[in-house]
Amino acid sequence: MLKQSLQQKLGLRINPLQIQLIKLLEIPTYQLEQRIKEELESNPMLEEGEEQRETTDYEQEEPGYDEANDDNDNATTDDEFSIEDYISDDDEIPGYRLSASNTSRDDEARDFTLPGGISFRESLLAQLGLQHLDEMDRKVAEYIIGNIDDDGYLRRDLENIEDDLAFGAGITVTGEKLLALLQVIQHFDPAGVGARDLRECLLLQLRRKGNATPALRNARAMLEECFDEFSRKHYERVAKRLKIEEAALKEAIDEVLKLNPKPGGGTADLSAPGAEKIIPDFLLDIVDGELQLTLNSGDLPVLRVNKAYLHLLEKYREGHSEKERREAASFVKYKLTSARSFIEAVEQRNNTLMATMTAIVQFQKAFFLTGDENRLKPMILRDIADLTGLDISTISRVSNSKHVQTWFGIYSLKRFFSGSMTTSSGEEVSTGEIKNALKELVDGEDKHKPLTDDELADLLNARGYQIARRTIAKYRQVFDIPVARLRREV
Repeated sequence: MLKQSLQQKLGLRINPLQIQLIKLLEIPTYQLEQRIKEELESNPMLEEGEEQRETTDYEQEEPGYDEANDDNDNATTDDEFSIEDYISDDDEIPGYRLSASNTSRDDEARDFTLPGGISFRESLLAQLGLQHLDEMDRKVAEYIIGNIDDDGYLRRDLENIEDDLAFGAGITVTGEKLLALLQVIQHFDPAGVGARDLRECLLLQLRRKGNATPALRNARAMLEECFDEFSRKHYERVAKRLKIEEAALKEAIDEVLKLNPKPGGGTADLSAPGAEKIIPDFLLDIVDGELQLTLNSGDLPVLRVNKAYLHLLEKYREGHSEKERREAASFVKYKLTSARSFIEAVEQRNNTLMATMTAIVQFQKAFFLTGDENRLKPMILRDIADLTGLDISTISRVSNSKHVQTWFGIYSLKRFFSGSMTTSSGEEVSTGEIKNALKELVDGEDKHKPLTDDELADLLNARGYQIARRTIAKYRQVFDIPVARLRREV
């Protein structure tokens, strides 16, 4: 049995402007530029250029229809149609300048982007084109190149590739033929490409260098005969097995350290979606001893509402029915509202970014004035939220993927947020300061006898940092510092 009932519920709804603002807050400057271009292409009521203050003829009040009689198809008088229903001077949002004035300050903002050019696979395919291969071998070689990852390694077994070619492409090829074609690719540049593991990658590079010196010969023998001992840094076993002195072993190790463990890394496809592009969102300078913060607007255009469509709407009244005029007016109203909302969202985004970064600069003023990372104070999202009056989630969105260019380098905003730890003297210090102290100890240690985690913990405790050994291990992972045995040098 069907029943009808009324219920009252409490709920939270986010209006479209807030949703748009949230999305804009999360993206950095270079993505905002692309987002603006997309909006300009999709919304004819939005255009680039300075706002025109003078009043034109088509902005004057025009006769039109009353929205209250929207469903009345018999209302055809000109007095019932009014463009003023869709645009008025009272609620008009002026064009918002997204780019700064043409001063040298914006010109000084460095655009830190990864270089473009030919991709890694395109380079391999170009070299393949120079080889004398028949059509079938060329297709198989192209398939092998397609399975080489961005580091330059062939991670898949040749047996699996053989099966793929047989069942997927209908190409029958033997394992010997696959190996021969792989060896052809392994002669391509960069040296080491097409290797199936690290050992083969390093050996390919050493073979390209030849055996001109004893160090190269020892390095090759070390990788061929005792790679496991070398990778675990059991140097005494390596020297004993190769029957060489410590000095000769050090020269061989130096030759290996000159090799590239990721030969595809320098020429990988940097135009891929995952390639990182860094443009500082903020510019922070010291002017007359005071910190001066500006928003890096880059090449962002000046946006305004395109009122020319209102003029077209006026002309559209002639020779069209009342229904067509209402549909045209509804379209213009929708696009006009969308254009204004987008301009307002971008303005609010930039105001929120400036408010957040200003609070960060105020909180970490000592660091920004000196550039000394030891002057960084413990700071969490709540601290900045309290200073700005914004929500913690808003601060998190602003700090994500944003960078600031200072007079001593470029920093991610996330870098300034860290927890705190109380020293033996009762003073609160940031975890970032402890991490830097740890890195300083590791950099200054005797590489012939590197410090263990227990020794590092004792040294930091002697400095007043109350820290456990397991925390040392965690911080080592942050800086990608290996354990003591793997930091040992001959």
